[in-house]
Amino acid sequence: MTPIFFREWALIKSLEELCSSKINNSSSCLSFDQSQFCFNFRFHQYDLLLSILAKTKFLDVSGSLEFTKNTTDRVNDSYYTLKNVQPSVNGLNFVSVLNFIDSGNWRAPVTESVIIWPGYSLRAPVDRAILRGVNLLVGIIQATPFTMVRNVTDDNGYTTIQYTGYIPDLIQLLVDQIGFNVTFIVAPSNQSYAQIIQSVNKGTYDIVVGDVTVTASRRKTLDFSSAIFDNSLCLMIRKTSDESADLLAFLRPFSRKLWMLALCTCIYAGILICLIERADNEHLQNRPIISQLILSIWYCFGNIVGYGVEFNATTAAGRFLTVGLYILSLILVASYTANLASDLTIAKTQFVISGIDDIKNGEIPMNRIGIRVGTASEDFFKTEITGGAQNYYPLKTRQQLYDSLLSGVIDVTLSDSGIAEYAVNSIYCNLTIVGNYFDTTAFAIVTPKQWLYAQDLDVGILSLKESGKIDNIRQKWFQAQHCPDSTATTTTTTAIEIKAISGLFLIFAAITFISLLLFLWAKRHNIKNHLSQFISKIEPSTTESHSMKRNSNRYSEHAQNYQTVWSKSIES
Repeated sequence: MTPIFFREWALIKSLEELCSSKINNSSSCLSFDQSQFCFNFRFHQYDLLLSILAKTKFLDVSGSLEFTKNTTDRVNDSYYTLKNVQPSVNGLNFVSVLNFIDSGNWRAPVTESVIIWPGYSLRAPVDRAILRGVNLLVGIIQATPFTMVRNVTDDNGYTTIQYTGYIPDLIQLLVDQIGFNVTFIVAPSNQSYAQIIQSVNKGTYDIVVGDVTVTASRRKTLDFSSAIFDNSLCLMIRKTSDESADLLAFLRPFSRKLWMLALCTCIYAGILICLIERADNEHLQNRPIISQLILSIWYCFGNIVGYGVEFNATTAAGRFLTVGLYILSLILVASYTANLASDLTIAKTQFVISGIDDIKNGEIPMNRIGIRVGTASEDFFKTEITGGAQNYYPLKTRQQLYDSLLSGVIDVTLSDSGIAEYAVNSIYCNLTIVGNYFDTTAFAIVTPKQWLYAQDLDVGILSLKESGKIDNIRQKWFQAQHCPDSTATTTTTTAIEIKAISGLFLIFAAITFISLLLFLWAKRHNIKNHLSQFISKIEPSTTESHSMKRNSNRYSEHAQNYQTVWSKSIES
């Protein structure tokens, strides 16, 4: 058989001779009979071309190339030489090590030369091609925490590109293990995963390393290495309240200080009612002081919570104080009811779904489900959920996925479990994973079909797994948790503080002060009489005190005089 190139060259030489002949000077040498169908086209100089082609003869790399009229095969045997690329002082030498003649087998040349195998070895490899020393163009896909790319400027002002994450660490382990050379190429962010991995067949990359899922459809055109990351699909949604039952949840609308202030206000108002009404209200008369006080506090409590009490205020001051209680009740009860309803509504809110079965059963509209285009999750969704229909909400990038979920454009999205766990634990604390994982798969390195170094790469990956190094880098990048634990009591309180309604209590304090003034004004005559009686009691006691003092002075003087007279009589 003749190589295609030399067949084409023979045809070209024949056409050249045909077109240069004198017979065809008057017309085109490349004229055809036109037809509607391309296979019915007929070359006018067909017979002459075959005659010239049979006489064509030239020398190619496989020997003399010549044909005859009776056969389409070349007359002479083909001749090939196998050369070995060997290093030398002056560069590379191409040394002939085997010859081949068409009718025979490969034979050593007269001057026999040894074959230098990769690694400068004289021993032929018995198992596989090795990657050591091979330069690879490695395509990487930016996806936190698998691959993160950033520019780093040193003290001298030089900027370099730094690659961090699970994939760069894995590649470095493989480089240390196998010994190949790496040139990183970051895949364009506007390309889908399907487009990126097909670039391997186009020669853009030698291999692609990233969060690429192994699927049956992809294996038709590409090969994959051993698994580098165990993966599953999961559902990611916005986080809602998942706190355990709280027996005192009904107290949450008000802060603890506000509850204490409300209680003290009720007791304070009860004391005032007892003071104002105890003398004039028949329900409080003829009762012990403790009973009067308790009944007065009950009266204030009933008016604050809006529950009817057994008696009404009879004095102007008591009624005015009751108005203050009504105002206090109006604001406190309304605020409590509104805040409690809000808290209960939030607490009652559950996840919109519990797992993949809810999506299959149509619990969520398809246009509220976000799917990244060109990913394995899209293949799964089309195959298992929609039957090939593309009625979901399409997403082009992972950032668009997060933004759409957080802003409420979509309610749920499918994501790879590794990336989803990292996102909800370290970046997006108000997102969460719901339900069980499904569609267990694996990430692997994308390689061309029947890649020469596939076995060597697989052996290196398996060696890293057995040594536990892959588990170590997985723990390094995926076990970190920067978001607070959802089970911890770190939720933001919505309780109403004193500051929010401090004006209400100031108004009530003013009302109680006015009520107290009204009470004092109504009792002014009694107060005046009591003051008069009190003063009158004080005056007699003062007069009596002065009289006793005068008598005491007189007695002292008389005794002193008697003592003087007695002393003189004794002296005489």
